[in-house]
Amino acid sequence: MSRFTALLDASALYSMTITDLVIEMSRTGIFRARWSDDIHEEWMRSLRSNRPDLDRSKIEARRDAMNAALPDCLVDNYRHLIAGLTLPDPDDRHVLAAAIAGRADVIVTRNLKDFPPAALEPHGIEAQHPDTFLIHQRGLSEQTFLECARRCRRRLMAPALSPDDYLTALRKVELVLVASELERTKALL
Repeated sequence: MSRFTALLDASALYSMTITDLVIEMSRTGIFRARWSDDIHEEWMRSLRSNRPDLDRSKIEARRDAMNAALPDCLVDNYRHLIAGLTLPDPDDRHVLAAAIAGRADVIVTRNLKDFPPAALEPHGIEAQHPDTFLIHQRGLSEQTFLECARRCRRRLMAPALSPDDYLTALRKVELVLVASELERTKALL
């Protein structure tokens, strides 16, 4: 298994489309995906706020399935680091603290402005948008990436998505580069 570790921020975990592809890629061993219970609470709170129609037990079942899919994904013992960290939004310090404790190389987030390089560089960490992060993983193994995307698309059953529909779903969650690359091989998707 790779030692390269990615800590996923709540903004990346909020979208099931992104989460599914990241978990599928991580299961191949190309990188190690991690998050914390605080990060779970953040995306779950946002999802409940934006989608009050969703049953809380289903959201919790998604969290539990994510944890079960990647043993050792949860970072703990990081809260003592929070007070010593500075970020534009103090409420994001728990993410950087978890990244440090989890020995992450990268924080995968849609909120890059909240994780400026000057705050991350002393810890040997960088922030990447999920689209950029996943494109880098594709560069490591195009075949593995395609197989993971294909598995993710084929798991979608309610409703089932055609390759074109899946590419549209990727673009909708700002995975524009990923969708463009998969467009070239959509007959295999």
